[in-house]
Amino acid sequence: MTEAAARLRHTPGAPAWASLMVDGLDVGKEFYQGLFGWEFRTGPQQLGPYVRAVAGGHEVAGLGKKADGRQVPVAWLPYLASTDADETAAAVRSYGGTVAVGPLDAETAGRMAIASDPLGAPFGVWRDAHYPGLGTAPLGMLGAPVWFELVTRETSPVVKFYQAVFGYEAKAVEAPGFDYLTLYADGQPVAGIHGVGDALPRDRGPHWRTYFAVEDPDAVALHAGELGGRVVRGPDDSPYGRLATLADPEGAHFSVIRPVAMEG
Repeated sequence: MTEAAARLRHTPGAPAWASLMVDGLDVGKEFYQGLFGWEFRTGPQQLGPYVRAVAGGHEVAGLGKKADGRQVPVAWLPYLASTDADETAAAVRSYGGTVAVGPLDAETAGRMAIASDPLGAPFGVWRDAHYPGLGTAPLGMLGAPVWFELVTRETSPVVKFYQAVFGYEAKAVEAPGFDYLTLYADGQPVAGIHGVGDALPRDRGPHWRTYFAVEDPDAVALHAGELGGRVVRGPDDSPYGRLATLADPEGAHFSVIRPVAMEG
């Protein structure tokens, strides 16, 4: 991993972590271990049982057990890097978002918050202390998150919120009928906002999607069904690589992609 790539991981707004809270932790671990080959290490426990997923010797994501009786969707939550979680949480509130959890310390690993934008899409905020989150994982490593994407009705009503909170530069993807913005941190693309109009699922509303790098999306999609998950869409070719959207046994959606940089 280059020094520049490592520095990007800590740039405000860059992908810092991805976490999934499930009803059945053992079922979730079995599914993702079978799909991505993850191993697991114990993580912070103050919010309940939690493990860190390991790929290629690097910690790349987290799985935790939802608190009993907590009625929240099972969904992958992206964490965006911050230099000060308290200041970022204050900015979220100032610009029309809400903070649902924290800011609080994740034992000695760092400080975090769970927030949502003005249209209701949840996301996390992470300020590392002794634990760098995705900071040690090479960009594009197999089994690791490679892209975060906000799926919403239109990009224009919400992009200013993320620019104000994280300082992003936003650039439109020039394509007829395609409402997409790429978000840049420190000059590097780190996330996207996709306006899908009436195709936005009514039962989910605006939400962030996590993409994981894989070598063969077709094989992973087939294997997901064998492990108790299902294929939501694809596999399909895209300008960014071949990809598929999947759901795990509890219904959490995520995407897998073979990035263009891996082709050939």
